[in-house]
Amino acid sequence: MARTGAQFLADAMVSWQVDHVFFVDAILRETLVELERRGVRRILAHSEAAAVYMADGYARASRRLGVCMAQSVGAANLAAALQDAYLNRSPVLALTGRKTAMYQHRNAYQELPHDPMFASVTKFRADVGEPGQLPYLLSQAMVEATSGCRRPVHLDLAGYRGSEIENADLPVADDHLASFAARRAPAPGLPDANTLRDAAGVIASARRPMLVLGVGAAGEEGTAAAVAAFCERFAVPVATSVGGRGLIPTSHPLHFGVVGTYSAPYANEVLAQADLVVYAGCHVGDQVTCDWRVPAVGTPIIQIDVDPAEIGRNYPGVVGLVGDPARVLAALADAGLPPDRHAERGRSAWLETCRGARDRWHASQDRVTRSDARPIRSERLAAELSDCLPDPAILVADTGFQATWTAQFTQLRGAGQRYLRAAGSLGWAFPAAIGAACASPGTPVVCFTGDGALHYHLGELETLRRWAIPLVVVVNNNAALGQGLRSVRKLYQGREGRAGDLAIFTDVDFAALARGFGLKGVRVTDPAAIVSTVRAAVASGDPCVIDVVTDPDCNPEPAWLPSDRAPVPAMARG
Repeated sequence: MARTGAQFLADAMVSWQVDHVFFVDAILRETLVELERRGVRRILAHSEAAAVYMADGYARASRRLGVCMAQSVGAANLAAALQDAYLNRSPVLALTGRKTAMYQHRNAYQELPHDPMFASVTKFRADVGEPGQLPYLLSQAMVEATSGCRRPVHLDLAGYRGSEIENADLPVADDHLASFAARRAPAPGLPDANTLRDAAGVIASARRPMLVLGVGAAGEEGTAAAVAAFCERFAVPVATSVGGRGLIPTSHPLHFGVVGTYSAPYANEVLAQADLVVYAGCHVGDQVTCDWRVPAVGTPIIQIDVDPAEIGRNYPGVVGLVGDPARVLAALADAGLPPDRHAERGRSAWLETCRGARDRWHASQDRVTRSDARPIRSERLAAELSDCLPDPAILVADTGFQATWTAQFTQLRGAGQRYLRAAGSLGWAFPAAIGAACASPGTPVVCFTGDGALHYHLGELETLRRWAIPLVVVVNNNAALGQGLRSVRKLYQGREGRAGDLAIFTDVDFAALARGFGLKGVRVTDPAAIVSTVRAAVASGDPCVIDVVTDPDCNPEPAWLPSDRAPVPAMARG
């Protein structure tokens, strides 16, 4: 049976369980019509970046392929926004149109070479210049995006709206589409039994081990159960990167907290004492290790990752276990080793060291997390979110201080509570939360963002209203770029000038702004009203913006580092 390119694109997406696509006009209009006929929602965004972030949030929340589209002139904006999905290992398919070959390199209106733009933010990319290429390249792109180390892919379709491909007749048989739909890369394998047993022996023998989870461990459901089984089997405390927070409930007795540059001071100090660190799905980059100083080079490390190229990238001499992190952790827990009684005796003291450091620090923060000060302290706002989230729920946090506050103070106590965080793109959280809400009907989604971040994508308030997406947006509104404010003031010490030009905004009431868009909007100035306001908004099932007026002078304590180097303040935007 012959199909048009548009029909094939729509059938292929549906066969991969795509039920939302995110786009900016004008792109693949015939395909969008075909998608409507198949029950797929087409979410028109107000910018290409927002469309990408929506697809990214959709992919992270659903664990399925996210799809975004833009015409030729929007390709550069689409590519720039893909960096967050790339860094976070998110499976996103980006579709763009391009003018046909005879227009290339001839000063065609608004046309630039697309491939260089997408080179650093995609795992796979291809130019679909002829209709017959579509079935093969689309299939490959989808498999590449969702297998192994998941990352974005890009197809550039002939015609500035992709029309040369979608309007063509494809001689595609029904069994071709069936095989296309069934094509999935097999689940990553496991290390052999001897390798697993040897690694389990190393873990069992360590006296002060710690597991550190990263976003690469979030690929499949069941991660929390696998992590819990591993930690309980070996009596190992579990820390996370910021992005890995929520992969196991923070209420678990072995949950330790976040390590790295966004961590509370106790976390790095204790991690530095570990005699074995097990990294699972963690890229072991500069942020989670404070520039590769915690743990120190030479500390025994076991690294678990689905991507063999990540093993030993940043620390020499690691023991590498290649496979899906959740499956590998479960296999290690089942390795069948007899318990090492000598290690167990030492382990109880280590666990008490970890628990004690964590609990003492949190107790020391009562003065800010329970403060009645006005403007409201950001620490209290982040801590109060812990009591606002039902189970299940998804919390979507922006980068910068919103990541720091949630990493240190927001507890995710329920087994069904999830946490998604920007990999560094300020403004990501609001559109990403829209995508997450589209992917998770019936699950409350709360976005935690700052005023500086929300300004990026205010137009998407209209998208919330148009689709009645039940998203609650909590704005930490300090009328400033709070994370940079401290360093700007330091820069201007002893100097005359307008320091505020670098980091201060006018006060905007985002609740009133939301009401102008036809949404519910509530402004909170009393810290005692945070929990009741957010709970009521979540329970209503309506989109709502909650503007919380906070103190711009709130700053987290700096992360701990070894004494030969000063503490690293949480100041970098990402």
